[in-house]
Formats: sequence, C-alpha cells, structure tokens
Amino acid sequence: MSSPPAFSSVRISGCWALGPDGGNSSAESLDRLYPAVGSTKPPRKRTTSQCKSEPPLLRTSKRTIYTAGRPPWYNEHGTQSKEAFVIGLGGGSASGKTTVATMIIEALDVPWVVLLSMDSFYKVLTKQQQEQAASNDFNFDHPDAFDFDLIIATLKKLKQGKSVKIPIYDFTTHSRKKEWKTLYGANVIIFEGIMAFADKELLKLLDLKIFVDTDSDIRLVRRLRRDISERGRDIEGVIKQYNKFVKPAFDQYIQPTMRLADIVVPRGSGNTVAIDLIVQHVHSQLEEACEPRGCPHEALPAVLPPFQRRRLPRPCALRELSVRAALASAHQCHPLPQTLSVLKSTPQVRGMHTIIRNKETSRDEFIFYSKRLMRLLIEHALSLLPFQSCTVQTPQGQDYEGRTYSGKQITGVSILRAGETMEPALRAVCKDVRIGTILIQTNCNTGEPELHYLRLPKDISEDHVILMDCTVSTGAAAMMAVRVLLDHDVPEDKIFLLSLLMAEMGVHSVAYAFPRVKIITTAVDKKVNDLFRIIPGIGNFGDRYFGTDAPPDWSDDEDALST
Repeated sequence: MSSPPAFSSVRISGCWALGPDGGNSSAESLDRLYPAVGSTKPPRKRTTSQCKSEPPLLRTSKRTIYTAGRPPWYNEHGTQSKEAFVIGLGGGSASGKTTVATMIIEALDVPWVVLLSMDSFYKVLTKQQQEQAASNDFNFDHPDAFDFDLIIATLKKLKQGKSVKIPIYDFTTHSRKKEWKTLYGANVIIFEGIMAFADKELLKLLDLKIFVDTDSDIRLVRRLRRDISERGRDIEGVIKQYNKFVKPAFDQYIQPTMRLADIVVPRGSGNTVAIDLIVQHVHSQLEEACEPRGCPHEALPAVLPPFQRRRLPRPCALRELSVRAALASAHQCHPLPQTLSVLKSTPQVRGMHTIIRNKETSRDEFIFYSKRLMRLLIEHALSLLPFQSCTVQTPQGQDYEGRTYSGKQITGVSILRAGETMEPALRAVCKDVRIGTILIQTNCNTGEPELHYLRLPKDISEDHVILMDCTVSTGAAAMMAVRVLLDHDVPEDKIFLLSLLMAEMGVHSVAYAFPRVKIITTAVDKKVNDLFRIIPGIGNFGDRYFGTDAPPDWSDDEDALST
C-alpha cells in the first residue's frame, strides 16, 4: 500500500477519498488550468440513458459482446432526454489509467460504453517540433501539447448523443494518421489522460473524477517497457524524456489535480477493492436515473461516509421513458401534416394494394407487387428532391432546357429487416447509390424500440438520405432511425422517410418530433390497435416477404423482437 496523500483525506475500502478541505499547494501557476479549491460549486444535474445493470452478454476469450440494444435517448419531441454519464480518469504517465478504465467497463457490464483516450488528442506538430520530438526534446507532458478545444468539443457532442470523429495518433512518427475513427451511442463515457483534470471547461463535463495514484518507480518501469516495446524508443531516450519532461510535468501539472478528484485510487489496477467501490457507485447513479422518485442518498454505496455522499455527483432522477405510450396518446385527430406526400391512389396503385393486403395472396405475388409499389414510391420520392435548371446539347446540335439534381449525393438507409427489401428499387433508379443499415428491435420486457446495430456511409451529413421502412405504425422505430441520422449531422430537411404503408399515428408522431423530415408513402391507414398493428393494415410485412412466421405479439414498427 502506498503512503496516503500529504493533504487531508479519508481512506475508504482501499481507496483514498479526498476531504472537502482539499489541500494547500502552490496553485498560483495552475489557476488558469483548473478552478481554485475554494471555489466550490453545487453538483451539476445530469441524466444517463441506461438503467440495466445486467444486460445480455456474449463472452469470448478476448472480448465481451453486449447483445442488449440501446433504449431511446430522446423523448416524444425527438429531443435528447438523457445525457451520457462521463467518468474522468486522471493520473501520471503509465499509472494504469487505461487498465483501470478497462476493469471498470468489465465490472459495470453496461452496454454502449465508450473509452476515450486523451492520447488521441495531441496537437499536430510543426516541422521544427517534429525534429524536437525525434530527438526526445519535445514536451508531450505539458498542457500545451494537447488540443483541449477538440477534446471539449468531442466530449460535448458525445454527451449530447452525437456521432464524433476521433483522431488516431501515431506515437512512432509523432503525428496524426489520415484516417479518423467514429464513435457513437455512448451511455457511459470513460475519458482518461494525464491532463484529464487540467482544464476548467473540461472539468465541467466530468460527472465523476477519479485519480489513479501509482508509485513513481512503478510508473517509470512501465513507461520504459511500453515505449521500448510498443513505440520503438531506445532506453536512453526514454530516460532522458522522463527526467527532462515527464517527472517535472507530473510534479507541476498532474499531481496537484489530485485534489480535484472525487476518488483517489492508490496502486491503480491492483486496488480491486477501490475499483469495486467505484463500480458500485456508478451503478447506483445509473439505477437512480431510472427511478420515478427523487435522488435518495440511500442509493449511494453504503460504505461512503456522509461527507463523501455530499461530494460525489449524482444524476437527477428520471421516469422510465416510454416512447410508445407517449406516441399512442399524442397528436391524434389532427390534420395530416404538410410534410406528408402520399402517392396518388390511381386504379393501378389501389389494385396493387388490394393484392398485397389480401391474406390469401401467395408469397410470390406478394413479393412481385410489393416490388412494383416500391419502385413507384422511390420514383415519387426522387421527384421531391431539389433540382435546378441546366442546358444540354442534343445530338442534333440543339439546346435543351432541362433539370438536374442540385444536391451532392443520395444515400439510402434501410431499417432492418423489412426496409432492406426496398434497397433493390432504390439501386435500380439511383446509379451508384450508397446504402447504410440500421437495426432496431423491440425489447420484449419494456416494449420500447432499441438500437442494436448501424452501419452508415462516411460523410453522410452532406447527402440527401432516403430512409426506408416498409410499414410505420406508432413511428417509434422511425423516430429512432431519424434521431440516429440527426446525431450523425444529417440536416433534418434532407431526410426522406419512405414507407409502403403508414398509420396516421406514425405520421403525426414523426412529423411532430421532426417537422422538416419529408414523409412519403403509398397509403395511410387511420387506426392502430392495442398491439400497435395498423388497421386494416398489411400484416407483418417482413414475415410475408421472407416467408417466416410472425410471433404472436409483433407490431408493424419492426419485424423481429429481441430475445
């Protein structure tokens, strides 16, 4: 066990929790980096988007796969209702922050967790700085080495449920790689780095701050092993950099931030008792956020003393979100919105509806006439895209005043599984169209839609997006899919929701939440029954198309239920 910190603290179950008086250290030079100890503020209110403590898991020898989907993170208005919970992990270089973060993730057993490393946010070096880095003369352990503006912007977007792009830093060449990785859908964010607590604005985004305190000799040995084996450095260069930059930076910038932590963990990953305490506390906050009552102190771990209960931040309680229940009672008996476009009900269109709605129709005929309707629907949707005038010359040498698509690109996104049946029709009329997929299923226990999988093309934010699902009853699944696109920065007015058949409830729900989304269908039925089935409806489209059997409690908003 390492010695306790020099300032006031209380030891709790194998970890040191700082007292409210903090400690007295020379902080004048650090005032610009983080708030003074005396300037205490009341705990910030926050919410989280996950309340399950034991989701379904698939464990392998190398990884854990979460089979639980992401429940709605928005309300019936389409706006975010639950923020991601952010855990900040600070500590010296090679103190074991990443290992502690991994252990917390494994012990939490919470789906949709994002681990964000500060190492990804080193600034781009100039040519002179590159030369200094090559000779181990550049200080990577100084606050100026990090792009705090990008870090803060990234964390803010993640907390808001947005998709973000993360730079990939190459420690061998001391430069950012050309490709960036995409992160999305965080219910819990673990942000770790040596300067995790070294910026005022960054501190405001952290819901729980943990400092990993590891003996300096151990950190030096770990750094030697890591930099030599993983980053191609020589031992002389590592020691030179450690003595010249790493140790002084720790003493000046990192160790003083220990007093800002809610919990201090001595011995890093070896302190399993402290990690268990942290996991217990985070679980209590996630569960608290789903309770219909207030934020009782009893929800905190029983081992925490009274002062620690006051200091550790807690999210305010939220009632369990029930999107379907809200949609079922809202916006009924209203006129259909102007954003709705229904394919003209010609005798041909009505005849095809007669065939596919007939329960006696064979599967072959159902597929054939469904495809015909899909083609007409896609053609109708494309006519609503923006076009501009253009002049071309015909083979006879004459000018022709025509029209051309004025957008950058068209991308199709299908809501699996029924939505993918519309992809061939889109490909048939849009040359080289890009296709993405979103899998949304209903949770059997809650009745809520859950996001299980998504694969979207790069730079989709600049495209007009054709969002495809064959039937929409309450609009719950369609709303989730639209929310995913908005989180990936697709403008609302560039989203076209296409469906063969919709219920009025689904039309109203989507239009109310997203008034600029264009809704396009071949028919709108008036009613939805107690099981959320469209009346008179078409049956379970996916099962009729693919020849599978529908479960007894299916609804028209999806074709398969979570198991």
